[in-house]
Amino acid sequence: MNSYDSELVRSILVKAKYALVPSEDEADVVLLNTCAIREHAHQKVYNRVHEIHQKRRSGHKDTTSQGHKPLIGILGCMATNLRTELLGNRRLDIDFIAGPDSYKRLPALIRECLGDEGRGTRDERRKIFDVTLSEFETYSDVYPRRERGVNAWLAVMRGCNNFCTFCVVPYTRGRERSRSVENVVEETRQLAADGFKQVTLLGQNVNSYHCEDRDFADLLEAVSGVEGIERVRFTSPHPKDFPDKLLEVVARNPKVCKHIHLPLQSGSNRILGLMDRTYTREEFTALADKIRRLIPGVALSTDVIVGFCTETDAEFEETLAVLRAVNFDSAFTFKYSERKGTIAGRKFKDDVPEAIKTERIVRLNELQKEISLKKNRAHIGKTHEILLENKGSKHSPEVLYGRADGNHLVTLDGGGWALGESVKVRVIDASPNVLKGVAIS
Repeated sequence: MNSYDSELVRSILVKAKYALVPSEDEADVVLLNTCAIREHAHQKVYNRVHEIHQKRRSGHKDTTSQGHKPLIGILGCMATNLRTELLGNRRLDIDFIAGPDSYKRLPALIRECLGDEGRGTRDERRKIFDVTLSEFETYSDVYPRRERGVNAWLAVMRGCNNFCTFCVVPYTRGRERSRSVENVVEETRQLAADGFKQVTLLGQNVNSYHCEDRDFADLLEAVSGVEGIERVRFTSPHPKDFPDKLLEVVARNPKVCKHIHLPLQSGSNRILGLMDRTYTREEFTALADKIRRLIPGVALSTDVIVGFCTETDAEFEETLAVLRAVNFDSAFTFKYSERKGTIAGRKFKDDVPEAIKTERIVRLNELQKEISLKKNRAHIGKTHEILLENKGSKHSPEVLYGRADGNHLVTLDGGGWALGESVKVRVIDASPNVLKGVAIS
């Protein structure tokens, strides 16, 4: 979603006659798009701002504007969540902030920072902010300025209504609102015309998409009908929004990839209740079984948080038990860290020691690594059609990277294929993260 928002910002600024430059060293205005979900995100932003200022002060060899202080703006979720801290930190020396619903105002915010017609010294610039959360803004009238590639991100909705107690998104991105099916299809047609082969539909809770009388299953069908688009993916869904209608579309539509991200978060019913996830361990595993029954060969991935408030050793073991039972193809794992403004931040004590969190995530990752390796080795000897997305690494400049329908990363040595081509490969080796294939003539 942040990548997509950065593409929106580029489009808005170029339309307002701003020119993009290759690096911040050449820029008069530097915008940092931030996330409030990851741990220590604010410290990374602080460090980045200081680095930009330091390079200008020291006359960095790559800097064309030596001694010139760029206008610095902080965008995104952190801007909304930490407005007071950002603007009140004199050492940070930023000029303005804008939340996720305020990007259309960026040209005006920049002008306001510079004063009348851009005149005025830096000391005369006012600290400007706009972190208003909108009930209606979807940027449906802005076509993002993307770099050429194979996959395009496409936000079909914004905001979230779930209010999971650990999550800051409803407070930084507002309530759910969806774009029309027609508008999403129109952007998809433009993507196909621009050469993109795959589109990934985005939403904080993407499968709760709803516009008038049409739901996410209807949207998937409509997007997959666009000529030139070969694959459709989506992320990130919530387990509560998987009606049979949606699963049937994934199962029978050849363009909709057979991969579902199914965030677990915890295997303990008590912890799930504290998180306000609205399902139990038993309901989650039943849904996973149902998905595999209706969509043979589907790949499942998940999210897991360890060390949530008051989590005991026994409750962590319940999470490990769910991983063993469901056998996810892959997992994104996190140590719980408190977020300002969340329900958990206000009501619960972050009382699991950091050392215990670290021990638990190490064990969790070791288990998932074993499961992923076993799952991936089961692909050896099988044939997959992969869509080539990237090429080259520092160790092997000729290696090609693509993804199978189930989102498994597959490597292919050379062969003269172009990015965006689909190639049939036979899997000859596997690691926990990657399948290695050879092309089939």
